[in-house]
Amino acid sequence: MKKLAVFFLLTIFAASCQKEEESVYTNKELSYNLYKSSDFDYTGKVTVRELTSGGLELRIEMVGEKGGSDYYFPAHLHFGAYDSPDSPTAFLLNPINIKDLTSVTQLGALSDGRVLDFESFKKLNGHIKVHLADSGPEYQIILTAGNIGSNNNDPQAFDPSKITLCSPYY
Repeated sequence: MKKLAVFFLLTIFAASCQKEEESVYTNKELSYNLYKSSDFDYTGKVTVRELTSGGLELRIEMVGEKGGSDYYFPAHLHFGAYDSPDSPTAFLLNPINIKDLTSVTQLGALSDGRVLDFESFKKLNGHIKVHLADSGPEYQIILTAGNIGSNNNDPQAFDPSKITLCSPYY
């Protein structure tokens, strides 16, 4: 019993001495699905978190085959729905590392000059596409795509045959 009491007191002491880290996030968070969009077997999720500074962080987590080489899948935030014929690039997201299939991007000013806060992001008419490569014919292969913001992100509403290709330029 004495050992248990000493262990308990040491645990409390150690916990009280640890410096509490301040979170860089508020409790506001949104998630959107990324759907399989080609013959490659990838899906994913985009999580949007509000930073205490008021900015936004987008985290992409893909599910599929990982690799051991240094290879990155380009990802873009676009204006409009994934099936819109004209959907310009709104923001170039950090590429997804094939080793862990993740990417984290702090969202800055969009290509139209707007800076989004959490509430305006929820109203954004947009989508995200992840490409196989950043150039060449593989650029036209969309691994995953999904609507975000105010657009319908339900699995029943997604039709990969309606994905529009995007230009590699703003």
